[in-house]
Amino acid sequence: MSENHASSSRRALAYKNEAFIDSPDARPLRILSEYLEPLSHFRREKIKDTIVFFGSARLNEHGPMGRYYNEARELAAMMTKWSDSLPHASRRFVVCTGGGPGIMEAANRGAADAGGKTVGLNIRLPHEQEPNPYITPELSFEFHYFFLRKFWFAYLAKALVVFPGGFGTMDEMFELLTLIQTQKLQKKMVILLYGTEFWNEVVNFPALVKHGVISADDMNLFQFADDPQTAFNILQAGLTAHYLQEKVHHAEQDAEMPAIAKSRT
Repeated sequence: MSENHASSSRRALAYKNEAFIDSPDARPLRILSEYLEPLSHFRREKIKDTIVFFGSARLNEHGPMGRYYNEARELAAMMTKWSDSLPHASRRFVVCTGGGPGIMEAANRGAADAGGKTVGLNIRLPHEQEPNPYITPELSFEFHYFFLRKFWFAYLAKALVVFPGGFGTMDEMFELLTLIQTQKLQKKMVILLYGTEFWNEVVNFPALVKHGVISADDMNLFQFADDPQTAFNILQAGLTAHYLQEKVHHAEQDAEMPAIAKSRT
């Protein structure tokens, strides 16, 4: 057998074999990569935690609900300026969105206006979901698996701001509310529903209590706000009380991190 023939007959390394990587057999590797790649970027950029903004991809600053776009942008800028003023080696309370247009764009844009880092957790969809231009390039991610995208929303978040939105917004909001209600998230999280009139019209929270499908105490899991300053005050007070006081237990913070994230090897 000639040397050239022997060389050409060698198989590609498994992790460089695109046909294999894209196959059903390699699904666990693709899933793991959507955990490990963001993790490496967050470490490199020293992102300790986030403030997640949810809301409709269909809103724009000049549309009938444009006030929400503009107020999301304003609030994100306020939170970013405050975050950047904190005396920490790592970046605290970084604005994070789903990376697309609408409210997501507004929040990333506001953080960029303030000169801060900002995260976009994008998802491949048939329409609507293209990365907006305001995400910090090193913190712009593209996901195939919804559940891993949701993991990164929940894992780093210390606060959640939910602007008016549709199915996707409600899915994300109620999933995090369920995790907190069932105590699957041990950390404290500030949840703020922005736009009292909208949320009280589209979700009848008191009726859920009335019919016994949630408890009255569950209404304390979230608060409402209708202007950026009020929202900022609620977020700042909650984050300061839960995460910036000297009494915060470092052991609790360490317990939140998966073993693979702690590893130095």
